[in-house]
Amino acid sequence: MTHLLSDLRAAIGDAHVLTDPADLSPYAADWRGAYRGTPLAVVRPASTSEVAEVVRLAHAAGVAIVPQGGNTGMCGGAIPSGDGSQLVLSLGRLRQVREVDAAGGTITVEAGVILADVQAAAQAVDRLFPLSLGAEGSCTVGGNIATNAGGTAVLRYGMMRSLVLGLEVVLPDGRVWDGLRSLRKDNTGYDLTQLFIGAEGTLGIVTAAVLTLHPATPARATAWVALPSVAAAATLLPLLREYAAERLTTWELVSRPALELVLAAGLADPLASDAEWFGLIEIAGPAGASVDDDLERALAAAVEAGLVLDAAVAGSPAQRSGLWALRERVSEAQESLGPTIKHDVSVPITSLDDLVARLGPALESALPGIRPIVYGHVGDGNLHYNLSRPASLSGDHFVAQAAMLSTIVHDCTVELGGSISAEHGLGSGKAAAAAAYKSDVEVDLMRAVKNALDPAGLMNPGKVLAPD
Repeated sequence: MTHLLSDLRAAIGDAHVLTDPADLSPYAADWRGAYRGTPLAVVRPASTSEVAEVVRLAHAAGVAIVPQGGNTGMCGGAIPSGDGSQLVLSLGRLRQVREVDAAGGTITVEAGVILADVQAAAQAVDRLFPLSLGAEGSCTVGGNIATNAGGTAVLRYGMMRSLVLGLEVVLPDGRVWDGLRSLRKDNTGYDLTQLFIGAEGTLGIVTAAVLTLHPATPARATAWVALPSVAAAATLLPLLREYAAERLTTWELVSRPALELVLAAGLADPLASDAEWFGLIEIAGPAGASVDDDLERALAAAVEAGLVLDAAVAGSPAQRSGLWALRERVSEAQESLGPTIKHDVSVPITSLDDLVARLGPALESALPGIRPIVYGHVGDGNLHYNLSRPASLSGDHFVAQAAMLSTIVHDCTVELGGSISAEHGLGSGKAAAAAAYKSDVEVDLMRAVKNALDPAGLMNPGKVLAPD
C-alpha cells in the first residue's frame, strides 16, 4: 500500500492524495450519517487522464475503488467498506463544462459538475436541462448518471437515462472509452452508454457526458391542491393530461403527516384543509403559452369530478417557490424526528392507492405507533415511503427493526408489480434485497456483465450486486 500511495502522489500530486483521518472524514460517511466506512485514502484527480492513471495503478495493486461525487446518495453507493482497504476516488475536481451547443440541443460536462450549474449553463443559452431534485445544489452529474436519477420532472422528460446521449468512461483496467457522441441515432451495436447509466460505478467510472437540452419553459402555472384520496390523485393524472398535454411537467403527492412536518418547520399553509392528501401540479411551456388557462380549466374539471377538494394557485414567483417548498423540504423536515428508514418504491400508477392502503395497517401491526411519512411522484408511480420511529421507541431500537420493516414494504411493493428502488439506486443498502426479488436468470445476466467488465471485482464492490 505504501508503494501504491507513493505512485498515486506522483500521478496526481501529493496534495490530492488524502490519508490524514481528519481529511478523510468528509468522504467516509454519507450526508445523513446512515452509512460509514474507512477509506484507505481519498484521491482527487483533476482530469480524465488522471482518473485513468489512478484506476490503472489501483488495478495493478489489486485495490478496490469507490467513486464519489456530491455524496448525496440515499443507499450508501459512494461509501467505502469499513476495513480500510478501498480507495475513495472523488470526482469533485472534474468541473468543466466542455461545450454548450444550443442549436444542437446538447451540453457536454464533466462528472464533477454540480447539477444546478448544468441547469444554469443551459439557461444562459435559453435552454432547459430538466433534471430537478432536492439535492441539485450539491449533487453531481456523475452521481446522477451512476444512480439514474429521477426527480420531479420525470413525468415529462424521463429519468436521467433519457437525458444522456453519450459518455466518457474509465474502464476497470484504466482504459478510456470515448463515447462522447451527440447522435440521436446510432444503431451500430450494443448500447454501451445505457449500460453504464444506473451501474453506480460498478462497471467503470463516468468522467464526462453529453446531455440533452430542451426548449426553455419560462411560462409556469403552479397549484397546491387538497385531495380526497390517493386514488383520486391517480385518477387526476389523465384529466390533467387532457387539458395540459405535454406541458404537464409535475404531479407530486404529499401526505398530511409530511405536510405537518414542513409546516412545523415554519412554512405557510396555503389551504385551511383537513384533507389527508395533497398534491403539487405544475404546467410549463414557452413564453406566451396559455399555461394559466390550462391549469384553471383542469382544476375546474377536477373539482367538478370530485378529484380535488380545494386549490391554491401561485400568483407570483414567490408564491410558486412557497408551494414548491411544501414538497421539497419534506425530507429535511423529517430529520427532526430522528433516524429515518427510507424507502424509494414504485408501482403501476393504478396501484398507488392499494400500496398505501396495505402498508399503513401492516406497518402499524408490526410496530405500533410507527409514523409513515409518505410523499412522491404520482406521474411515475414513485413514492418515498419513509418511516419515523414511534415516540415511545429509542432511535437505536427503531433502526434495529429496519430489516423487518423494509421487508414489509418491499414484499407489498413487489406483490403489486413494483420495484424496491425507483430512483435512488441500490448501493450497499439494497443490493441483497434486490437480488432476493429478482429471478435467477436476471441475477445471472447482471453478474455476467459485471464479470466481463470487472473480472477482478475492484469497481465499487458490494454495490448493486450483493456478494456471491
